Amino acid sequence: MIAIVDYGSGNIKAIANIYQRLSVPVCVVDTPEGVCKADKLILPGVGAFDDSIVRLNESGLRQVLDRQVLENSVPVLGVCVGMQMMACNSEEGGETGLGWFANSRVVRFDENTISLKPKLPHMGWNNARSRQQHPIFDGVDEEKGFYFLHSFHFICESKHQLALTHYGVDFVSAVRNNHIFGFQFHPEKSHANGVKIFKNFAKLS
Repeated sequence: MIAIVDYGSGNIKAIANIYQRLSVPVCVVDTPEGVCKADKLILPGVGAFDDSIVRLNESGLRQVLDRQVLENSVPVLGVCVGMQMMACNSEEGGETGLGWFANSRVVRFDENTISLKPKLPHMGWNNARSRQQHPIFDGVDEEKGFYFLHSFHFICESKHQLALTHYGVDFVSAVRNNHIFGFQFHPEKSHANGVKIFKNFAKLS
């Protein structure tokens, strides 16, 4: 069973609808017991880093997520701010992130490198060029790309960089640390490519 973690932030219904159309068992959980029963976890996120981390802390789910992901190696997929929360910290606020990626942080785009207007947020369709071959990208059409909406991006060690996207500069748009995955784009808004990401995640052993 795939569980979408409901801590008060994220496009939960859209993700659940995709899995229902794929006939993949899915549920929405907001208790530690629900998190513990899941075979795989999805951590959504919409909005600001600090607000999302505070919501997660107040939900009482942070400790059980740490235990399930770090100790029990339950696969997890973070979406947008759900990915950013996996970093150690963010320029967007002062809260401490989950720290699931060592030496990671979230920074604001340097608007001096961006020629497009309006410069921020980075909004709309863009490519994600895979840096590592992995089944999570099976069947994905890199030319069609994914849908983005963000003003901050993830910085991490090169070994954890799963895909890069160009917006003024190359930035990390997908990360992986063993069974931990994060995507800066919104798969739930990315049509066929996004559906493939969710389907491939469900198939991972």
